[in-house]
Amino acid sequence: MKAIDKLTLLLAALLLAGCADQAQPAVAPTMLAVTLPTAAATQPPTLQPPATQHAPTSAPTTAAAAPQPTQAAAPTSAPSAPVLQEYPVPRGSHPHDVAPAPDGAIWYTAQASGELGRLDPATGATRHIPLGDRSAPHGVIVGPDGAPWITDGGMNAIVRVDPTTEQVQAFPLPAGRAGANLNTAVFDKRGVLWFTGQTGIYGRLDPKVGTVEVFDAPRGRGPYGITAAPDGAVYYASLAGSHIARIDPETGQATPIDPPTAGQGARRVWSDSRGRVWVSEWNAGQLGMYDPSANAWREWKLPGERPQAYAVFVDDHDIVWLSDFGANAIVRFDPATEQFESFVLPSSPASVRQLLGRPGEVWGAESGVDKLVVIRHPG
Repeated sequence: MKAIDKLTLLLAALLLAGCADQAQPAVAPTMLAVTLPTAAATQPPTLQPPATQHAPTSAPTTAAAAPQPTQAAAPTSAPSAPVLQEYPVPRGSHPHDVAPAPDGAIWYTAQASGELGRLDPATGATRHIPLGDRSAPHGVIVGPDGAPWITDGGMNAIVRVDPTTEQVQAFPLPAGRAGANLNTAVFDKRGVLWFTGQTGIYGRLDPKVGTVEVFDAPRGRGPYGITAAPDGAVYYASLAGSHIARIDPETGQATPIDPPTAGQGARRVWSDSRGRVWVSEWNAGQLGMYDPSANAWREWKLPGERPQAYAVFVDDHDIVWLSDFGANAIVRFDPATEQFESFVLPSSPASVRQLLGRPGEVWGAESGVDKLVVIRHPG
């Protein structure tokens, strides 16, 4: 009996050892939410969980689910300190621009796949709407009608997507204006859409009429970013021409305005509530500000050794936000204190090419890593 008891004990031990060696199920990846200090961030987070990527959708009825965020994507109250969060979008999308929608969603241009994307921040789910043959959408904004309007360089057209039916309507540029390299758009206070093309054009579209007008830029190639000021004027930035220009909305004529730094590479522009025009100076790594009331300029160098100011956005508190390719960061500038604060992005190279927001949120498109990013801030 003792020999049998020993054999029984040996078999039991072997069975237990075999159970202990069984593989455990893999932990599902999650998106990272990073709480940022109020002081300038100088180091990226030490841990970035991998995020699941999703294949691009082929039809507007297909949606891609995303990993569940690790904390509430839409807090019921403003955070006490800035919170940064990234959302993956379908692989190969290369999102270029973003635009918050009235219903809380985020529109983005999937430039590489020729689609308009929609992100639900509450779930992380994405949805893609094909825009048409040869589509290569660059900019997206939400118009007074609540619909996304797109500058599509591949189609050489302004495109509207109905947010309810997802019907796509294209407004092609006139004959003889092929290859305009359309970039960005803005609606003026009268509801007219103005847009830029880097080949040396800018134009307008009155949605009530449906006719696209195109003007030759006075200094040729370069029109890129564009903004509308409270007084009704429209300004564009010329990247190749290193200047900004004021457009008279009545006549459509543009008047160049030169920043103090030569060859600075004015890339994007944004007007604050006072009508001051803020400029991201790509070549110089600077933030510029033109005050039309005084016809005067000021410029500030971004922090770091080799800053590259790409996007600029002014929030509802007149705080200026920029993307800095050199530091792989989003940078906050307070005009009252003239101080910068940098938020290093977890993913690299993020290549945030555009910023846009709504109260308490600043959104960007991380074209280099197929993600969108948001900084939720207390305001």
